[in-house]
Amino acid sequence: MQAGARAMAAHRARTSGAGSGTEPYFGQGVALYVQDISVAFDGFKALNALTLTIGVGELRCIIGPNGAGKTTMMDCITGKTRPDSGRIYFGSNIDLLRLTEPEIAQAGVGRKFQKPTVYEPLDVFENLELALKADRSVRAALRHRLTPAQRDRIDEVLALIHLQHEAQRTAGLLSHGQKQWLEIGMLLMQDPKLLLLDEPVAGMTDEETERTAELFLSLEGRHSLVVVEHDMGFVGLLTQGRKKVTVLHEGSVLAEGLLSEVQADEKVVEVYLGR
Repeated sequence: MQAGARAMAAHRARTSGAGSGTEPYFGQGVALYVQDISVAFDGFKALNALTLTIGVGELRCIIGPNGAGKTTMMDCITGKTRPDSGRIYFGSNIDLLRLTEPEIAQAGVGRKFQKPTVYEPLDVFENLELALKADRSVRAALRHRLTPAQRDRIDEVLALIHLQHEAQRTAGLLSHGQKQWLEIGMLLMQDPKLLLLDEPVAGMTDEETERTAELFLSLEGRHSLVVVEHDMGFVGLLTQGRKKVTVLHEGSVLAEGLLSEVQADEKVVEVYLGR
């Protein structure tokens, strides 16, 4: 059974007989639907009735000051944090709040944290091999004989993340930017439908930042991407003046629109961009 099907089966099993028995349906064009999510920590509202919709194949940049709720939002989507209220649906009707963290990942939600996490003693190829969409231990995975299709997939991802000439290089010897690309490649080996990327170009050189923008733009359409970022230059490279940007503040959406529109918004200037 496919991983996504397993997660759907788990979802149906958990919701059978509950309420009316009919789950909401948001249409084939919706990858992620977040509705009225609120989270409080010791009286502090990290999220305050946050509502957000991401389309299938969309690349959405999310910006905002520190403490705006960006990380908490991703924690809720991936199951790390359970909201106090609200709903989160993945695809047309998978209720993420009824799934565990592993089930959410199996359903097709991949997350990359700011700091890259790779197997540094192994080479680049072996890191991607370990990330193949299968349930295997490290030892079993490295002894597993790759099929031609699996090898082709690894080669495809190596080219995509600009590491085809570094396949045999120990991951610990890669530059910071290359480690970021490798971790993104490891996520891609899982074939996620939705990628959540937290400040992916932090610490990168200008050249690495431009290559990362090229990578994300090449993924647009095949995957839905949510990019949380503070680097407005990088946001500009990704949006190209024609993609929607969402600004969070105090746990809610403050503004949404083209980058030029939110940069000109007085509320955004006041709380985030500065005068």
